[in-house]
Amino acid sequence: MKLEDRSFIKYVAVGVCGLSCYLCPNHNTDAKSRCEGCKSEGRMGASCAYLTCAVKRRRLEFCWDCEEGDTCERWRAHREASKRSDSFKCYQKLEDDILFIRTHGIGPFIETQETRKKLLGEMLSGFNDGRSKSYYCIAATVLEIDELRGAIHRTAAKSEGLDAKRKARALRDTLEAIAQAKGYCLRLRR
Repeated sequence: MKLEDRSFIKYVAVGVCGLSCYLCPNHNTDAKSRCEGCKSEGRMGASCAYLTCAVKRRRLEFCWDCEEGDTCERWRAHREASKRSDSFKCYQKLEDDILFIRTHGIGPFIETQETRKKLLGEMLSGFNDGRSKSYYCIAATVLEIDELRGAIHRTAAKSEGLDAKRKARALRDTLEAIAQAKGYCLRLRR
């Protein structure tokens, strides 16, 4: 099912449910299969209860814009599940992201996501061994921006001259040390 008039959609890369597409592995690729975001034309045909309910039926961009948003059992259950498990994308910050958007607005949220995406780009361009993209996407989602920035800069300084595999290992070790100290989970929770 395609939505003919999508003019009310302003933030394609922020999902209806609050999930950020900016740090998704499928969004951060140059392949033909690149996903532009949860509300992109290509995703409108996907089987997603939130797209169907909010965007297609109610013509709302986000669940929190709905008058039933705070009492919607489906959205509540999704947010609760996000505290325990992920799919192909890290959901660990979903609830924090929704709170941030509701408190500060979508503009400041987009700014933080763009900063995180830039840092993800630095990880992918400087430390990618061809097998670390999903891991770096999770790290860019979970770590604080200053933690990410510091990890990248410290690792760049100490890994100069190393091959891609060793550079990736050095960054992963740095990120893991931060995660261990802070109690972060840098893997998809299944």
